[in-house]
Amino acid sequence: MDLSIVIPLIDEAESLPELTRWIEKVMLENNYSYEIIFVDDGSTDNSWEIIQQLRSQNAHIKAIKFQRNYGKSAGLNEGFKAATGDIIITMDADMQDSPDEIPSLRKMLVDDGFDMVSGWKKKRYDNTFTKNIPSVFYNAMTRRMSGIRLHDFNCGLKAYKKKVVKSIEVYGDMHRYIPVLAKWAGYKKIGEKVVEHRARKYGTTKFGLSRFINGPLDLASIMFVSKYGKRPMHFFGRWGSIFMVVSFAMIIYLVISRLVNPTVGLSNRPPFFIALTTLTIGTQMFLAGFIGEMISRSSPGRNYYLVESKLGID
Repeated sequence: MDLSIVIPLIDEAESLPELTRWIEKVMLENNYSYEIIFVDDGSTDNSWEIIQQLRSQNAHIKAIKFQRNYGKSAGLNEGFKAATGDIIITMDADMQDSPDEIPSLRKMLVDDGFDMVSGWKKKRYDNTFTKNIPSVFYNAMTRRMSGIRLHDFNCGLKAYKKKVVKSIEVYGDMHRYIPVLAKWAGYKKIGEKVVEHRARKYGTTKFGLSRFINGPLDLASIMFVSKYGKRPMHFFGRWGSIFMVVSFAMIIYLVISRLVNPTVGLSNRPPFFIALTTLTIGTQMFLAGFIGEMISRSSPGRNYYLVESKLGID
């Protein structure tokens, strides 16, 4: 199969028929073998009924319905598991991403050798304060911390080779940082393409102010997990060692000062409290490292999502 098009959604019943027709048109024009995988993230409208109707008209459509809302990352993760195409395209269901971009995205992977290509919505139709300004800040921070030279990490329109999506796990709110996950998985050829951003035609945005807080926290989490997820003792042990050295240095200083002047007290001096505090912190760091090592070596997996229904997926 040439393409798997993964579309996570929540409460997008109005846009689904038009989006599906548009995708079908592009697939027929380019003679692609394809599948469309809708992932209903706990919609409260009639999105699932619309998907069932579309499935009855087009056998290329497959779908997953979550029992409740888990978030976009969960939808992408389950969609990636179900995808069977050589190239996987992700896009939003709100009609702001254009399916006409799919052939050029696929060409960059097949002909130009990229492992993944991220869209860049250079010209946007979003509210400047609530989306554009935070987006510029987060993208700049992510570029600096990850070393990946992309302008729009959070663009929903992306293309991946199959091997990429099968070797990463998207959890929490990490959909914003899939290029970082791909890089840490060993895929270095990450490209970018300017894509059309369309004004929203149906419904309202599903993302609130919480992303202002979650964005930096997710980035810090992914940078830590990517580097130390399989070797937590390297992080906690290093800092534990530093605190232990400071503690022992203070203890040696106290012992020497007491030998030099036996009348000097120990427990009422600042070095004593510094030694006690750093010894406690260092011990806790080592214990955290040991616990982290045991968890990382024994945990069989991270995410379990309750799927209510599936269409066309084994």
